[in-house]
Amino acid sequence: MSFAEEATTDVPTLPETHSGIPVYLLDKARNAKAGVFDGRTKPIRDRQRLPVVPQGIERDDFLAALEDLKAKMGHEFVEINDKALKDGWYMEHPNTHDMMTILDEEELVASAVVYPSTTEEVQQIVLWANKHRIPIFPISMGRNLGYGGAAPRVRGSVTLDLGKRMNKILDINPEDYTCLVEPGVSFYALHEVLKEKGYDHMWVDTPDLGGGSILGNTLDRGVGYTPYGDHWACHSGLEVVLPTGEIIRTGMGALPGNNTWQAFPYGFGPYSDGLFSQSNFGIVTKMGMTLMPNPGGYESFMYTFQKEEDLGPLMEIIRPLRIGMILENVAQVRHVAQGIAAQGLPRSKFYQGSGSIPDEVLHTAAAESPAGDHTWAYYGMSYGPSHIRAYKLAIVDAEFLKIPGAKKVDPSTLPADDYYFSRDRIAAGIPDIHELRWVNWTPNGAHIAFSPVSPIRSADAMKLFGLGKKLHQQYGIDFFPAFIVGLREMHLIVEIVFDRDDTERKQAAMDCLRDMIDQAAALGYGEYRTHLVLMDQVASTYSWGDGALMKFNERLKDALDPNGILAPGKSGIWPKRYRGRGWEMTRESGLVSEGKGADGL
Repeated sequence: MSFAEEATTDVPTLPETHSGIPVYLLDKARNAKAGVFDGRTKPIRDRQRLPVVPQGIERDDFLAALEDLKAKMGHEFVEINDKALKDGWYMEHPNTHDMMTILDEEELVASAVVYPSTTEEVQQIVLWANKHRIPIFPISMGRNLGYGGAAPRVRGSVTLDLGKRMNKILDINPEDYTCLVEPGVSFYALHEVLKEKGYDHMWVDTPDLGGGSILGNTLDRGVGYTPYGDHWACHSGLEVVLPTGEIIRTGMGALPGNNTWQAFPYGFGPYSDGLFSQSNFGIVTKMGMTLMPNPGGYESFMYTFQKEEDLGPLMEIIRPLRIGMILENVAQVRHVAQGIAAQGLPRSKFYQGSGSIPDEVLHTAAAESPAGDHTWAYYGMSYGPSHIRAYKLAIVDAEFLKIPGAKKVDPSTLPADDYYFSRDRIAAGIPDIHELRWVNWTPNGAHIAFSPVSPIRSADAMKLFGLGKKLHQQYGIDFFPAFIVGLREMHLIVEIVFDRDDTERKQAAMDCLRDMIDQAAALGYGEYRTHLVLMDQVASTYSWGDGALMKFNERLKDALDPNGILAPGKSGIWPKRYRGRGWEMTRESGLVSEGKGADGL
């Protein structure tokens, strides 16, 4: 398919494909796709000597091993990655590489993709990988954009696409408000099934975009925006294939005939679920999840604040209200720069100069927007019957308006396609596709995230904001910060938007990110989640006790995965046979992802 043909295909929908868009979002998705392809100039390049073969394995041996895998799985369920690398877009993304790669596109690329349909088939693939010493890399749906997408950390790994054929909702319990899902169930899909079954009393908590895997997002400790926004805290029990092929269930799932898998997460004995979150210790094939009860009413609200320095006093107001659950949901405090970019227009519409976009340009654009000029916007939601909401919202209003110049935005003054209404839907458990419009800010728009965690305090917010702004200005990058406010902590999510066909801007983005990681760590702030190419650096910042945590993780890896076949390098955890061979990506290694072979191959 040519670039032009790719741009004009219609958006896939549910239920025709597990990764499709709900029909209620189809027109919006079509418009989003048009915006993506309008700004795309990156060509589809020819590739040589395909497929990529993992280091240390002879090409003929590798191809013979793939034939062995085809015999086990069926030829139609094993695809060699010998075609052009098409980036697609959010709803039609690749499963062979990162559609938003910050490296050369041939760096983090799979050799082949296999599509299991059951836990037992995943087990067969793991045993095959051990037999041939071939690295494998599982994905749920491959939409972990900003953090590596579907790309494997070790070039030439065989990707296990769990979502395509393992996409069943195995159970929904309307009495316990729980569900049991496979890796290919998206937030879109679960929301649609709840509606179809008439389960209006239950909500699914959704992140900014609803096309990702519930299981995958939860394992990477992603967040949504209702009071159930901490997805890992809302999971209950896992089914896991270990790297040596054994299958285990955790929590109450380990009890034969149990009736509380999704309702009680702990079971008996050591709580092992955490070993499989952000790790390469096992492949999760089933997960229990709790659903939010419909609160009987809800009401969004938005406040704007005029000055950068308002961020400090705002955090001091937010913290007690959030801990006391007056501010109930996981909310956003978003900078006006990202709000302007969320219109989906290119940067050139506002500014054509080099370097970071000037503040005065941002404020001129903001003044012309429906919400008016501001620096920060708080998007929140109140839940419950109207009289309960009125009580809580009166407290919020009195506190927020203590900041000079603060303004409550009247939703009736906003156009129907304003970003406010996307936040309104998401906080009400209704998945959307508005987010990522800000990626259209640059040609061939891509993004990569800086994601440190801090307490909800004025000093912490201002330190992180100041650090990020200084480094963005140094590297000539537009600064898009948003604070995602949890119960007692907040994540600062800084999205660096770059042209993935511009080597110079990709290098600037990487340099800026590496500086932010090191300087934030020096101030005591660690990232909670990161991109594949930054995992080694972020892991190294958690260095207390002479790296005791990583040494512990390496011992676990060697015990659970003695042949080092499962997702080597994920979260900075390298199997013994890869260690000491230059696989760790550092500032010195630049934009090269590979080391030198692997022991025993």
